[in-house]
Amino acid sequence: MDLTNTQLDRAEGVLLGTAAGDALGAPYEFQPARGPEKEVAMVGGGTFGWEPGEWTDDTSMAIAIAEVAAYTGDLLDEESQMAVLKRWHGWMKDAKDVGAQTGTVLRSAGWLGLGVLTARNAARALHERTGLSAGNGSLMRTAPIALAYLDDEEGLVVAARALSELTHFDPDAGDACVLWCCAIRHAVITGDLNIRSGLRHLEDGRRQAWIDRIDAAETSRPSDFPNNGWVVSALQAAWSAISTTPIPAEDPSSGTFRANHFRLALDAAVRAGNDTDTVAAIAGGLLGASWGASAVPAEWRRVLHGWPGLTTRGLVKLARIVLGDEDEGFDPDYPDHATDALVRHPYDDGLWLGGVSALWDLPEGVDAVVSLCRVGDDDVPQGVPHVEIRLIDSVNRFDNPHLDYVLSDAANVVAQLRQEGRTVLLHCVGAVSRTPTVASLYGARLRGVSIDEAIADVLTALPCGYPNPAFRAALKRLDNQQSPTGG
Repeated sequence: MDLTNTQLDRAEGVLLGTAAGDALGAPYEFQPARGPEKEVAMVGGGTFGWEPGEWTDDTSMAIAIAEVAAYTGDLLDEESQMAVLKRWHGWMKDAKDVGAQTGTVLRSAGWLGLGVLTARNAARALHERTGLSAGNGSLMRTAPIALAYLDDEEGLVVAARALSELTHFDPDAGDACVLWCCAIRHAVITGDLNIRSGLRHLEDGRRQAWIDRIDAAETSRPSDFPNNGWVVSALQAAWSAISTTPIPAEDPSSGTFRANHFRLALDAAVRAGNDTDTVAAIAGGLLGASWGASAVPAEWRRVLHGWPGLTTRGLVKLARIVLGDEDEGFDPDYPDHATDALVRHPYDDGLWLGGVSALWDLPEGVDAVVSLCRVGDDDVPQGVPHVEIRLIDSVNRFDNPHLDYVLSDAANVVAQLRQEGRTVLLHCVGAVSRTPTVASLYGARLRGVSIDEAIADVLTALPCGYPNPAFRAALKRLDNQQSPTGG
């Protein structure tokens, strides 16, 4: 499927949103519902001692599916499903946390000789022995299946149920995966949040029960589903968080953006309590599909990481490979457009402004980099925090679906890094449009001056700069935003 830039942003948001929700909820797992007076932040800790920004088994198992979809082929192929099982089985040996039902089935299948049939038989045996096999463990990992079948909804339905049944025999688990994958596919393609888009794929005798469950979620709070280790309650809690969280009105001058719904709905999902990482991971996959990777706050993208040694950049790259994108997500022609421009910000000596060539020889003292373009793997700075902002130098409003939000978010993360005492390099390809745009917004907030004054001063220091008309218009809309304290 040929995707527009906006659809590609949404597709990249699926894995990234899953991981963001997962890492946000991890510190609060097994705790009761959180009241509004309590903090929800990506701080790490919790029962399993997660690092800040570290994702859990939810995202790790989803990554295994995405890897196979990217490199092996059709997830309906038995060889591909076997590859998924092997990846899960290898991962769980050193995992900090593995869901009880998932772990039981995978260990049983391993003892019997790991295979697709033995895994399904172990899942069935567990169900027949206990009657309890509708945990949320297959729903939490299901999001990448939607990416693999964006152009084939019927294939998506079969794959979602088949991969669920590798560990979860109960049809509720399979139904939930079908509904959520269809909703993710619909969101990537259209931007709309519609959990009902997959109802037609359920058996007639089961469809009405799910309609009633969805209706209940939309008229309840996420915390009204405390038994969210059960797949039905997990889906209800996630959908309640999404559907009952109001989408803010767009008001850039006051710092309010529609894209903030991504963060606010995940906050609501975590506040449901109990299996917080899983509910938020489930919600995050769908929210990312609707709002896109560009809506994931930069302060979260900066710290996200986990098995098998990936960061935000790796998640985005993996999503693009699943989609069949061969350019690996960086600006392939930037060596021809790179400049030697490198200057200090006129208001802040601790902020360097430059082109991509500055990555090849970082200024002395730089210990953080904010990239406003995608860069090749060999050019990613090592040993310093690196934040990659999705910002396309274009006047087409569809290329940057949340332009005002992204510019504000980029200026915020620069301010955050400077507040930590870091010396920052802010760069794009040629330091012509993107770099002076974000530098001007940061400067206006830092000094409390008008955008026009900040632009003039930045362009005096960086004479090659010329923010494009769309960026200038966005800066005008952001002009009255409250200024954070800079470094």
